[in-house]
Order: sequence, then C-alpha cells, then structure tokens
Amino acid sequence: MYKSGAKQYQSVNTTSEVLDADPHRLIQLLMEGALTRMAQAKGSIQRGDFAEKSRLLSRVNDIMQTLQSSLDHTQGGVLAANLDGLYDYMIRRTLEAGNRNDLDMIDEVMGLLLQVKTGWDGIRQDYLQSVHGVSSSSNSNHNPEEVRLSGNVSA
Repeated sequence: MYKSGAKQYQSVNTTSEVLDADPHRLIQLLMEGALTRMAQAKGSIQRGDFAEKSRLLSRVNDIMQTLQSSLDHTQGGVLAANLDGLYDYMIRRTLEAGNRNDLDMIDEVMGLLLQVKTGWDGIRQDYLQSVHGVSSSSNSNHNPEEVRLSGNVSA
C-alpha cells in the first residue's frame, strides 16, 4: 500500500513540476530523468533483474532521442551539431551497455550526460535573464527556481 501511494505521489509531483516548467527546466528534467534511470539500471544489472534493466535503458534512449530532436541546428550551429553527435554516441553506447550488462559503459554515458547537464545548468541564469529580464545582481540571494516563480507572481 505504501509503495503504491508513494509512486502515485511521485507521479503527481513530477507531473506538476513538468507542467510548471519553462523550456530550459524541461531539458534539465529530461537529463535528470536519464541519469536517474541509468543509476537504476546499474542496480538492476547488479541484482540480475535484466527485464527491468532493459526497460530502464530503453527509457534512457527515448530521453536521449528527445534531447537530440530538441536541438535547434539553425541557432545552435556547431554546438548543436556537436551535441547531436554526442547524443548519438550516448544512445549507441547505452544500447551496447544493455546488451553486455556493462556497468562501466553506463558510467561512461552518465559522465558524459552529467557534463552536458552541468553546462546546461550553468546557463540557467542567462536564460532567466533573457526571458524575464531577471538580473543576477537583483536576485543574488535567490536560487533560480525562486526567481522563476517570483517572476510569475503579481501583487
């Protein structure tokens, strides 16, 4: 009963976060989801639960394909092309890791995605400033989520 309730709460909480998220945050959520599922897949391999591993890694590849298809090659230029190639590599490597039950390959993909996510997280303030006119000096005591939320609240 508890597990069912916890999963239901998590689903509602995740749905709420996605519905409230701006485009930049949606990409962060996708990356977080892929990293979480890769960590869970590693646990599944260690436990010998290969059906669950396959389900999780399949979802990781779906997320990677979504990230890849969200690239704007017109505005992104060389950066978008490089990310496209990197996502393609990570997808292929994840498939290979699943076939071989190779934890090191999953770690490699997690490391690559974490590097991309760290860069993406680093431009959060620039994104907020471009969309909402939020300056880093006027909100230096607030985290980006508070800034985003405060920008949507009117007195």
